[in-house]
Amino acid sequence: MKNYTLILVAFAFLTFAKTASAQTDPAVFTGATAKLKHYDALYILNSNDEKKIKGTLRNIDNALEDVRLKGKLHVELVVFGDGVAVYMKSGAYEQALKDLQAKGVVLAQCSNTIRERKIDKADLFPFVSYVPSGNGEIIIRQYEGWAVVHP
Repeated sequence: MKNYTLILVAFAFLTFAKTASAQTDPAVFTGATAKLKHYDALYILNSNDEKKIKGTLRNIDNALEDVRLKGKLHVELVVFGDGVAVYMKSGAYEQALKDLQAKGVVLAQCSNTIRERKIDKADLFPFVSYVPSGNGEIIIRQYEGWAVVHP
């Protein structure tokens, strides 16, 4: 019986040691495993900085293309404040936005920003959706369990 117990303890130790080294060894670690059937992510954009806008759109596309999340990820991009620039017809982001929308991304604009800045909705792309407030959307989605990403 002692030998059996000793073998079990040794096996448990080796299993733990292998798991621990796999998590710390950069050559072995491959990231988290997507164990759920579905994931929700809310991306936030409140800047008109071109680098920030392009980075956010690229981050969304990268997440959608991640092999672990492929077909499991639902994304919403909520825009408020200076971020409204991404949805302006005068901007350079129409095709990138259409491409994301074709992949299922919901493109949402804060109505408060539109009202407060006296922006005519006709100046924004017609495929954009509206939420009452960007901050309200963030709060609600957070409490619904969405990952909130602010690149």
